[in-house]
Amino acid sequence: MSGASATIKGGSRPKLVLAIGLGLIVFFILLALGTWQVQRLYWKEGLLQTIEQRTHSAPVSLVDVEREFASTGDVDYTPVTVTGTFLHSGERHFYATWEEDAGFNVYTPLALDDGRFVLINRGFVPYDLKNAAKRPLGQVPGKVTIIGLARNPLPGKPSMMLPDNDVPKNIFFWKDRDVMAASAGLPAGAKLVPFFIDADKTPNPGGLPVGGVTIIDLPNSHLQYAMTWYGLAAALAGVLVMRLRRATKEE
Repeated sequence: MSGASATIKGGSRPKLVLAIGLGLIVFFILLALGTWQVQRLYWKEGLLQTIEQRTHSAPVSLVDVEREFASTGDVDYTPVTVTGTFLHSGERHFYATWEEDAGFNVYTPLALDDGRFVLINRGFVPYDLKNAAKRPLGQVPGKVTIIGLARNPLPGKPSMMLPDNDVPKNIFFWKDRDVMAASAGLPAGAKLVPFFIDADKTPNPGGLPVGGVTIIDLPNSHLQYAMTWYGLAAALAGVLVMRLRRATKEE
């Protein structure tokens, strides 16, 4: 019996080494995931602080925002003021909800004095008022001055879960700035400011579109995620230590 027992113990040793080795690999992966979430936590806190500072600063000129965008590529939520004339015939409609109502955010090209255009998110209209003819008072003629927040263009479709934009029906599910502009009937060769502007909540004639619809909601759960990964790593370390102690006693 003693010889058989020794054989069993000897045969189990490679399995123990393999189990401990795999456990250590998983342990370090869990530590790496926890550390990555800590890094993401610092990044998110910095981003939230930047947004807080920007949204509470005074509006600057379009020229200043363009200069910053050319330098950094990031002007998200920077308050800006711009003057021009709306090209209402070029309204683009981005599917959205506002205060539990489904509808569209209206993106309208604003013609600048230098001949360029910038897409302005004028705000929300209910689904059955998508047709601008049903809200004529909001189609403001002549020069207007808009105060709002600059918004970075998207590098691409944010998620494969989103439907494709239905350009023929003028329904956009993600903000493809170039396609919006190309389908808006702008003059040939028209140049576009490289970012959007979300208009503030200054009321429009007739009450539509409803401005000030920018949603700033960036969840910050990275600390919880980090604690989860580190907790799993600690639990695994405890299991490995107990397994080693048991193996030592058996020997």
